[in-house]
Amino acid sequence: RRVLKKAIEVAECLERQHTNVLLIEESATDLCCVISSLVQVMMDSYSRTKSGFQSLIQKEWVIGGHGFLDRCNHLHKSGKEEAPVFLLLLNCIWQLVQQYPPAFEFTETYLTVLSDSLYVPIFSTFFFNSQHQKDINTSGESLKTQSGPFRFLTVWDWSVQFDPKAQAFLNNPLYAEKPKLDKSQRKTARFKHQRQLSLPLTQTKPSTKRGFFREEADHLIKNILGKRIGKFINSSYEPLNNFREFYDSWHSKPVDYHGLLLPRIDGPEIKVWAQRYLRWIPEAQLHGGGTIAIAAKILDLMEEVQSLQVKMDEAQHSQAFSGDVHSVPLLRNSARLSSLFPFALLQRQSIKPALPTSTWKDLEDEDDLVKRDDEFVDLSGDMS
Repeated sequence: RRVLKKAIEVAECLERQHTNVLLIEESATDLCCVISSLVQVMMDSYSRTKSGFQSLIQKEWVIGGHGFLDRCNHLHKSGKEEAPVFLLLLNCIWQLVQQYPPAFEFTETYLTVLSDSLYVPIFSTFFFNSQHQKDINTSGESLKTQSGPFRFLTVWDWSVQFDPKAQAFLNNPLYAEKPKLDKSQRKTARFKHQRQLSLPLTQTKPSTKRGFFREEADHLIKNILGKRIGKFINSSYEPLNNFREFYDSWHSKPVDYHGLLLPRIDGPEIKVWAQRYLRWIPEAQLHGGGTIAIAAKILDLMEEVQSLQVKMDEAQHSQAFSGDVHSVPLLRNSARLSSLFPFALLQRQSIKPALPTSTWKDLEDEDDLVKRDDEFVDLSGDMS
């Protein structure tokens, strides 16, 4: 909630006050990446597409020099620098996705598998602290094999992890695609706000102050980003903070899914990312329901409509329609779905709970239940 609120304040300066915003951080590779990425997703509809979001991550995080190796603690050397900064961004993006589904081309499953890929060591995208470190470690003689140099995989090639059917769940079937503009309209299109990264050319004297994330892994979990980050998030340097007026004014208008998006941060609007953090907890699974199950049903319906459209086109060309209903492909969903599909697929066909057979027999025989007399136990006898 604090990070989203700070991103709204930045968007208010850019959108309403038309002023530049300077994000100040010791290394400019942690919280600057989070805030700048959030602002661009909120203000630029292209960043809400799969290709745009991928470009945003590459620019702000990979090329921007976020220390994935230290923050994720891939080598398990020390936990002092470990902090789930990138997961914080994905969590904030998920809040926007679940609040405004038609505005995003990708689904929460896309964000979940992206967070999983963060800890898969075969991908170089989220493995190194910088592009320089990646070039040094991937060009060494020790990584050369008989067939050539060793090549790390990129996380954006989803075919490495999923088959085409599974990849379909990464695309949002409810996405409201932005209409294409002609040449005359493109000239008047508004400028996209982008982060400009400016780093010193020479090594500066190390600061005597403790870094934002150093030795604060425990505090990060307990209080989002620790005391120093919390102080930075809560700070406000503008003379007049028009956050609440800007926030309420925007939410009082109809939502433009291709324009500015402001997350709802009041009360219970900030929810738990259940698919990411409660995935393998059986008690948290909702059988036969949930947003993922609904998305699966929509995909099945779209597949059936497309197949029928193809048959209608063929019938028009051949001037004959077979009318064979058996030729229509069956729905892919043959097993029951849970709210965590496709990560948890239930194969049980029965909707009955696991009760003894004798109990079910009694429940199904309504006449016997109606005619059966109440059973009484005599407790007045000798208890000895």
